[in-house]
Amino acid sequence: MGQAREVMDRLTAAVTGEPDLKALAELFAEDAVAVTPDEGEVTGRDHIVEYFRQMTDAVPNAVFEPLNEYEAGDTAIDEGFFSGINSGPIALPDGQSLPATGKPVKLRGVDFATVRDGRIVSYRLYFDQMEFLGQLGLLPED
Repeated sequence: MGQAREVMDRLTAAVTGEPDLKALAELFAEDAVAVTPDEGEVTGRDHIVEYFRQMTDAVPNAVFEPLNEYEAGDTAIDEGFFSGINSGPIALPDGQSLPATGKPVKLRGVDFATVRDGRIVSYRLYFDQMEFLGQLGLLPED
């Protein structure tokens, strides 16, 4: 196992089960860039940790079920299911939040982490936002 795979596994551990945002922060370079489906480009370690904090607040004690795990040079790639119960507030882009729905979510996603000198410098996350909102019952009915 290479460095990228080891760092990606530590990232997964830091945001699932009992989230550890301090450990998460240590995994990212100060000037890291993340690209997410819901927030777009997130620049800088502190902003990336805040992004994950909002996710772990909304779905605490989530689990990740890997389907495929790869490592190619300095990049680790995971495909799998992120699942849990929405028991915390859901942050909205305008700074407001929605109350917890209490509903389960199970999202298939893929993430990529490029690592240099033991820290993530580039992170990309892909999941279906509409599926997430639909599972929470937050989409308008036809």
